[in-house]
Amino acid sequence: MRRFRCLLGGLLLGMVLLTGSCKDSEPDAPGLIGGWTTAGCEFARTPETMDVAGKQLPVTPALLSAAIARIDAGGRADFAASYAGVEVDQERVRAIVYRIPSAAFDTFIRRAAEDTCVFVRDAQHSLSELAGWSAHLTADLDTWKNRGVRISTISARHDGVGVEVGTQDIDRARRELPRHYGQTAPLIFVEEGPVTPIRGPGIPTAPQPGG
Repeated sequence: MRRFRCLLGGLLLGMVLLTGSCKDSEPDAPGLIGGWTTAGCEFARTPETMDVAGKQLPVTPALLSAAIARIDAGGRADFAASYAGVEVDQERVRAIVYRIPSAAFDTFIRRAAEDTCVFVRDAQHSLSELAGWSAHLTADLDTWKNRGVRISTISARHDGVGVEVGTQDIDRARRELPRHYGQTAPLIFVEEGPVTPIRGPGIPTAPQPGG
């Protein structure tokens, strides 16, 4: 599983390869299937960079940052049952929003995006649901430690796939946690070393190509 580690303005960041302006077209009417883009994706967009120690690093344009902030705030406050998370694709100058299908939230995204490009994808679980699972796991850390399962990190995936559980005891965790929480619990197990901070949900960007 790819990790998101770059930091900029307190948000998790990264990038993907630029291929030119988005070619996806917006559907004629609000629907319940992801894979659509806002009207702003029809316009050409130029990536922005900043010079840091002689290197050109990608940055998120102000208008896109503002649109992301509106969508994230509205998603958390008014569409918690649908909203899963958002990432920034700096090279294509667009945001990618993950949500459980919702016509009302789709309408909000179109309005909040204004003239920026937002690509909407389906998600399996909402951020609020995964945050609940993260809190439950965090509360049980000592219990699992006493049972011989050392959990290093807990992180709700911004794409709504599940909660990542980083552990040194991955085989045992794969057996015992689903047995305790249920086979349908949205848990994703990754092998990690000890004593790393438990990561909370953030706003990452799309991963770098080949990285």
